[in-house]
Amino acid sequence: MTSFEEILARDGVLAYKTKGRSMEPMLRQNRDLVVVRTPVARLRKYDAALYKRGGRYVLHRVVKVEKDRYLIRGDNTYSLEIVPDDAVIGVLTSFQRKGKSFDVSNRGYRLYARFWNAVYPLRLLRFLAVQGVKATAKKLGLAPLLKRIFRRK
Repeated sequence: MTSFEEILARDGVLAYKTKGRSMEPMLRQNRDLVVVRTPVARLRKYDAALYKRGGRYVLHRVVKVEKDRYLIRGDNTYSLEIVPDDAVIGVLTSFQRKGKSFDVSNRGYRLYARFWNAVYPLRLLRFLAVQGVKATAKKLGLAPLLKRIFRRK
């Protein structure tokens, strides 16, 4: 099986369907096709970096650029990862949804990335509140009821 690194080294571009929910709402699992290219320069804030963590490939957003590393977080996650420069193997350049292509240089995309990062504190508060409600419900024996309420569709 050919690795993402081999494909990028050979072709300079890689297209694949996303797995996981860490980049929702922008990218949906098994629905959206992402196009990643080999970086030609250091990444910038709001770029989506493809890197390898352990044996898995991860596509998450750069939230801060530091000297020899990046602070990176998925759009649908709440913890930061420190990713060294040399761990980054690609950068998102576009994605396709329902046959329509979206370029990351598009103004709408750039506004989305900035907005989603700016509202992170509010999203974190909501996440923590929901976790608190779930923990309290578990202690009170109401967990099955909350499972039905918070069930993902």
